[in-house]
Amino acid sequence: MTTTETAGQSTGRNTIQDALSRAARRFGAATALSYEDRNWSFAGLYQSAGRIALSLQQAGLKKGDRVAAYGTNSDAFFLLWLACVRGGFVHVPINYGLVGRELEYILANSGASALYWDAALADKAKAVSPALPQLSVTGLLSDLLPLALAGTPVPGDLCPDLCDEDLAQLLYTSGTTAAPKGAMMTHRALLAEYTSSIIELDFSREDRALAALPLYHSAQMHVFVMPQLLMGAHSRLIATPQPETCLQLIEAEQITSFFAPPTVWISLLRSADFDRRDLSSLKFVYYGASIMPVPVLQELRARLPNARPYNCYGQSEIGPLATVLRPEEHDARPASAGKPIFNVETRLVDEQMQDVPPGTQGEIVHRSPQLLTGYWAAPEATAEAFHGGWFHSGDVGIMDEDGYLTVVDRVKDIIKTGGTIVASREVEEVIFTHPSVKEVAVVGLPHPKWIEAVVAFVVLRPGETPDSAAILTHAKSGLAPFKLPKAVIWLEDLPRNTAGKILKRELRRTYEAEFAQA
Repeated sequence: MTTTETAGQSTGRNTIQDALSRAARRFGAATALSYEDRNWSFAGLYQSAGRIALSLQQAGLKKGDRVAAYGTNSDAFFLLWLACVRGGFVHVPINYGLVGRELEYILANSGASALYWDAALADKAKAVSPALPQLSVTGLLSDLLPLALAGTPVPGDLCPDLCDEDLAQLLYTSGTTAAPKGAMMTHRALLAEYTSSIIELDFSREDRALAALPLYHSAQMHVFVMPQLLMGAHSRLIATPQPETCLQLIEAEQITSFFAPPTVWISLLRSADFDRRDLSSLKFVYYGASIMPVPVLQELRARLPNARPYNCYGQSEIGPLATVLRPEEHDARPASAGKPIFNVETRLVDEQMQDVPPGTQGEIVHRSPQLLTGYWAAPEATAEAFHGGWFHSGDVGIMDEDGYLTVVDRVKDIIKTGGTIVASREVEEVIFTHPSVKEVAVVGLPHPKWIEAVVAFVVLRPGETPDSAAILTHAKSGLAPFKLPKAVIWLEDLPRNTAGKILKRELRRTYEAEFAQA
């Protein structure tokens, strides 16, 4: 790195750009990121991101302009993010599964001035572009690579007035229960979250991490790839988490660190390659993004006995990590999400914002430097989320006397049946232990008698046949009668977004009319 690349930088400033500069100087020519047949050094990523940022400035973009990225994982996708934090632009990652009005909504809501897309998504991107006249810069993500590799000198500090309170990203919520909202994440908030992740998840320069989950999603980008980059680790990036590809790479490249949501861990455990591959290099296994069924966790630990498990709980609005259950805490509390992390303070409250006693259900609220500053162009939603001076997660939990949190359910997933409250997670945990069940999702559907009926959607393991009576008999052994499903519906697969989260809203939307007439 030449001295001109940091000339003019304020000595007291601390942005993600500055953290990247420190990593580039510290780790230099060591490999930071691999994708397909390309290897990027720490210094190379920094310099290449600077070239892309300079080209965006030359195209007319200014500090604070929103730059949208619409694609699967690639080095180009990651470089565009780094270019945004170097140039002072606001990165807007978009779920590559969105099309039509959903895609147009995020682009219009964010006021994006630029949009880059994968070649495979070009038709979908071009279909909405005519309705968005504010888009002044558009193109293929892959076209950024020649710019990145050009070797053009990057003059000085690309955004001298950038500060840590400036926005780095508009992180749109997954929209599993409502229309996506753009969480405004500053450089300061994300750096605080990176610090927490490094401390709580035991990252080191020796890590060889497989990054398979979508980079548009906050967990893969901000809990793993970015903190590990700043620590000098090597990340192996792949486009999507195909089970056989993941398992093959873990063996071939001696991967030590891997994160996945429960749905992906289930797919790995059910793959015939799981037992055929040598997975002994795995030292750290991380799970999160949705609640892990305890039976799956127990199976994972039994089949990877030398790997240290970490439960990572949180949501996009807090960067997203909020609590961690560490490896040494798993034996005593396998269903727990652990304790609040380094930069997070957490309470459980009732509707009057009063603390609930230990062992009592309450809404999970947070106070933290990692939090969003608000929702983009949504002051009412922001005020509601920060009612009482704490951020309302929308999750229901229980905290024990020792401060360990157990997440019970989303507020909107709590089922009120016949005047009694049922947590869908509790029903799912019991049904999942039936030997024929691969996956299960439980929701409440409108019912003329029960107001909401407990309904289980079940995906069977290969070779098994549907047997509702057997599932209900099994459920009776672990559930009170009022918690038993009123129906079992068999599916080939559960609806989920591209980050692996099960979309219960889709199940409600598809089946609610049927049950309302029952």
